[in-house]
Amino acid sequence: MIWYAVIAASVGCYLFKLAGLSVPERILRDPRTRRIAALLPVGLLSALIATQTFSSGHHLTLDPRAAGLGVAVIALLLRAPFLIVVGSAVAATALLRLLM
Repeated sequence: MIWYAVIAASVGCYLFKLAGLSVPERILRDPRTRRIAALLPVGLLSALIATQTFSSGHHLTLDPRAAGLGVAVIALLLRAPFLIVVGSAVAATALLRLLM
């Protein structure tokens, strides 16, 4: 039964990619399309971060992950390098988990 789902998902992904390759060139050159294509990954990544930070199963939570995200935002505002941003967020989250 699971193989039917895997095959259906594979065919769906292939058709979705084929549809993207079949888009006419004039649509891809439209400034609105370019603007949407540039901003779409930002929105999706933001939604993923919010979902992973503030949810646990089907419940909203406020735990040390939120503090880690806050530390990461502060590090980004201070223009810290990427590894420092990630390391400081991990350290803050781990420290708060240790204290709780």
